Amino acid sequence: MKVKVMFLLLLAFGVTHAQNKPQPAKPKTAAKSAAKPAVKPANAGEGMFAEIETSKGKIVLELEFVKTPVTVANFVSLAEGNNPQVNEKYKGKRFYDGLKFHRVIKDFMIQGGDPLGTGGGDPGYKFKDEITDLKHTGPGTLSMANAGPGTNGSQFFITHKETSWLNGKHTVFGHVVTGQDVVNAIAQDDVINKVTIVRKGKAAKNFDAPKIFADYFANKSVDEKKQAEEAKRKADEAAAAKKIADEKANAVKAQKKPYLDGLRATAITTDSGLQYKILKKGQGIKPADGTQVYIYYAGYLEDGTLFDSNFEDIAKEYGRFDEQRAAGGGYKPFPFTAGNKSGLIPGFIEALEKMNLGDRLIAFIPSKLGYGEQGAGGVIPPNANIIFEIELVEKMP
Repeated sequence: MKVKVMFLLLLAFGVTHAQNKPQPAKPKTAAKSAAKPAVKPANAGEGMFAEIETSKGKIVLELEFVKTPVTVANFVSLAEGNNPQVNEKYKGKRFYDGLKFHRVIKDFMIQGGDPLGTGGGDPGYKFKDEITDLKHTGPGTLSMANAGPGTNGSQFFITHKETSWLNGKHTVFGHVVTGQDVVNAIAQDDVINKVTIVRKGKAAKNFDAPKIFADYFANKSVDEKKQAEEAKRKADEAAAAKKIADEKANAVKAQKKPYLDGLRATAITTDSGLQYKILKKGQGIKPADGTQVYIYYAGYLEDGTLFDSNFEDIAKEYGRFDEQRAAGGGYKPFPFTAGNKSGLIPGFIEALEKMNLGDRLIAFIPSKLGYGEQGAGGVIPPNANIIFEIELVEKMP
């Protein structure tokens, strides 16, 4: 489980968006639809496309109707005004035409599809997630906004860049073919003038969006039962994996405490109360103030508990390695400006000032130089002394 690095106040990976506002989303369970439309992958040049005409220009998206049939059926039937589940006031209307991109976050995404234009609107129903091998791999990913598992409606977003931390939480159902420059130019409250669905090839032309969506709702109870069974299976697997990881972490912790105690016994104590010891000497070169350096760290409680680390080997040693964090670059050193006196806890900054490039250091930080009486995030207790293992490098590896 990834601990967002609130402790260092720099790394923030867990950003996502829901229908009301961007917020951390809970993982979803991959689902299989009870309705199985008879479609085959399209040949080259064939497929289903959505042409979104906006006040800034046209965006053309290819829709993944084979991998995410229910989600695409929802989008297509809303766009064409024949969605069978939509609220009566939207019946027979081309749902998306005239709506705004109500939420735009620079270097992240544009979000639209809310009939209220506030982030709180919906088409009158909610439907399941379709988590597949489609990922938020780069600019132009088309994905569903949600407020948690199984809360998809009409709102969608298109990304400006890779957003891998959203994988497993939001249904990817298409990608930009042309018009990424338009996506990048869209500002909040720009208008979706018209959405046109284009079908090329037999499979796309045979895709009956209203029927597929109606069949999904007709079989929803069966589908939800399957999803619940799958969710339980995954929860049981996760619990078993956690038990193994905890046992491994406890064994490592038991060995780590005497090791840390031994280092503390020979550490240098500063006037502030910080204790430190150089574990490995680097080039002997002090970084000049204002230059960018990069920092690896592992944070421990005094009993040897690891509360966070961007050292991949230490995370693995404790059984806390996170594949999703790795995909998001969470095991790389974070950038910091040498000489900066803010953004990190005082004890961490003082420890950095004792380091040369390439040094690896252990710092024993008293509570008053750490998180004090308030602690941090339910992970670092109030008044806890903490320990950081730090490595200072010149370049991003």
